[in-house]
Parts: sequence; structure tokens; C-alpha cells
Amino acid sequence: MKRYAMLDSIRGLIIISMVIYHTVWDIVYIFGINWKWYRSEAAYYWQQSICWGFILLSGFCWSFGRRKLRRGLMVFVAGILVTVVTAIVMPSNIVVFGVLTLLGSCMLVFIPLDKCLCKCPPVMGILISFGLFILTRNVNSGGLGVGVWQIFELPDSWYANSFTTYLGFPARGFYSTDYFSLIPWIFLYAAGYYIHKLMESKKLLNYCYHFKNRLLEWIGKHSLIIYMLHQPIVYGILMIVFIGR
Repeated sequence: MKRYAMLDSIRGLIIISMVIYHTVWDIVYIFGINWKWYRSEAAYYWQQSICWGFILLSGFCWSFGRRKLRRGLMVFVAGILVTVVTAIVMPSNIVVFGVLTLLGSCMLVFIPLDKCLCKCPPVMGILISFGLFILTRNVNSGGLGVGVWQIFELPDSWYANSFTTYLGFPARGFYSTDYFSLIPWIFLYAAGYYIHKLMESKKLLNYCYHFKNRLLEWIGKHSLIIYMLHQPIVYGILMIVFIGR
């Protein structure tokens, strides 16, 4: 199947932003360089732009390809591998239910849901998905709503164990340096899915062929392996740099 060059290029751009962000994270939190800006609201929006970009684009691309089960399992297992490696190598910075676990889960969940979801008009699907994402944005911290806008608190009994943590209701004492629960993020993934449906219905998908950047496209095509390898490579380089100081 012919690939959409623009989508690979966008994914490549997000990957580059992520690698830079994680490099700075290592410098600040592992090597102890005090950079106040990195703890600012602007840095938070930078981090969110990476998350939103990955999840929306993944949802958008779900309808492409024929091996959805294989791809979903591969990404999910990659997420488990990240958890195992971080637990062994740097347990104080362990990643549990990270972004790869989320993306793999969404890919798998959408296989049985597709026949039902595709019956919803795309514009309505986008509005409902974003609405549910905003409504459930604060579930990790115990309530419904987003930011200071809190509708009501959820029962403490919902925040009980590893399974509820995976869903979006983290048990007391849970810690992860990269936590992306199924709720609320599956709704953002769904928004990407419906944006694809909207563009498909308007015959706009062919525009995704036209923009090309060879470097970004290559990075986008190899995004999973780059994601898996970038942290140990970056960490190794930083170790050499900071040990030599």
C-alpha cells in the first residue's frame, strides 16, 4: 500500500520534538541541571503538543493498513518492554502504562469497535470525542472536568488496583514517569479516527501524498524503533558529556 508522505513527515517532526524534549528531561531530572523554564507552563504545553500529536495521528492512521491486530500487539508489547527495561535499569524513573501501551491498546480496542463507530457521522464523532476527552481530562486526579473546571469528584473505590490504573483511575501510591491511561486519551485517539473519516468523506486524503521531506519521512517511517532506542542512546551520550566535565 502506498504511504502518505505528509503523515510520515508529520510523525517525523513529532519524533524529533520528542527526542529533544526527552533529552532536556534527562539533563534536568537525571543530571541535575537546574533549568527553571523546563518546569514552566510553556514547557508543559510543549510536552502536551507531542502527546496530542502522537495520539491524534495514530487515531487518524488507524484505518490505514490491513494488519491492525499485528500492529496493535507489536506496539502494546513494545510498551511492556519499556516498562521492563526501565524497571531494571532505572527503577526510580520507571515507565508504567506509557504512551506505547496506550497506543497499542487503542489500536486493539478499535478493531471490534470500528463497525459501530464508523456508523456515526464524522463531524458528530469529532465533537463527541473531543467533548468526552475534555469531560474526562481530570479522571487521573479524581474528578470529571479539565483544569480548574471540575464537575464532581469520583468515588475513591474506583482508584483501587493496577487494572483501574490502566483504565485511568490510578491506585494510591502509583508512580510512572510516562503515564497515559486509556481514559481520557482513548477519546483523543477517537477524534483522530473521526478526522480521518471526515477527510475521507470529503475526498481530501489525497492531499496527504503531496508534501514530502525525505528526512522527516524516513524518521516517521521508523518512528517505533526510534522511540525504543532514543532514550538509551541519548542517555549514553549525556553520560559521556557530563562525566567529561
